[in-house]
Amino acid sequence: MAEKPEISFIIPLYNEEENVEPLCEAITRAMETSGYSHEIILVNDGSRDGTWKKILSVSEKYPAVTGIDFAVNAGQSAALAAGIAEARGAYIVTLDGDLQNDPADVPAMLQLMKDGDWDVVAGERIQRRDSIFRTIPSRMANALIRSLTGVHLKDYGCSLRVFRRDIARNLELYGELHRFIPVLAALQGATITQVPVQHHPRTRGKSKYGMGRTFRVMSDLLFMLFFKRYMDRPIHLFGTLGIITFAIGAALDIYFLILKILGHDIWGKPLLLAAILFTLGGIQIITIGIVSEILMRTYYESQNKKPYRIKRIIRGEK
Repeated sequence: MAEKPEISFIIPLYNEEENVEPLCEAITRAMETSGYSHEIILVNDGSRDGTWKKILSVSEKYPAVTGIDFAVNAGQSAALAAGIAEARGAYIVTLDGDLQNDPADVPAMLQLMKDGDWDVVAGERIQRRDSIFRTIPSRMANALIRSLTGVHLKDYGCSLRVFRRDIARNLELYGELHRFIPVLAALQGATITQVPVQHHPRTRGKSKYGMGRTFRVMSDLLFMLFFKRYMDRPIHLFGTLGIITFAIGAALDIYFLILKILGHDIWGKPLLLAAILFTLGGIQIITIGIVSEILMRTYYESQNKKPYRIKRIIRGEK
């Protein structure tokens, strides 16, 4: 087996046939200058154009290229997960396939990671070359994610990131969680920093982003909030909500019981229906919390998973 490379580049591609070869050229040029050994893993995410043919072509020209071809479009998260699973490098670099990220920034990012002992170094696009219809929603989303998750990065949308191998391998990407990779890394206790990087205008192909993406980001953000705060202890969320709901229902029930004892007619009152709904709803929410807690314990224990990550262990000399 060939010697393992130091850096593995993971690039998801969807209908990017025009960018495949220029991208490989840019990565190769940047790595030759830096002296780092590398591999380029191109993941064809069910493209409908000639992207896969281009990957086959560049693999003959560039020995560092590995191609992964999906049978159908599975999404960027799945493409990144497949590439990371195949990667052999000690450091994992992710970037988009549209040539807006510049591979020339990678050596400096990697040096910063080594000097500062960081687990993740993320790029920050200082001068974005996108339209106002992308930059304004992006800035709003960045501010919202920062405030709700507590992971303080200025630019969550920049795909250019450098990871230590163990962090990348444990991201557990699925759905469309690639947008929240820094949050997923932070959940492992990863140390993260962000540095300014270049951003180029798209010159080939078409952007895959639209306004519909904003709503998907909001939906995923709700999940990430649960994932970050209550993944290991769902009963703390559902139990609290259930107790509050049940308490409101119980207070209303007592109120109507007193009215009944005093001889008042309580039947047909809307508030009585609300009391019943609050009581039953509280019981249901608490039950959901208990079932979620059992599922979480099963998740860890059945697969021998640990709810923690040991970064390093130092032992003294005997």
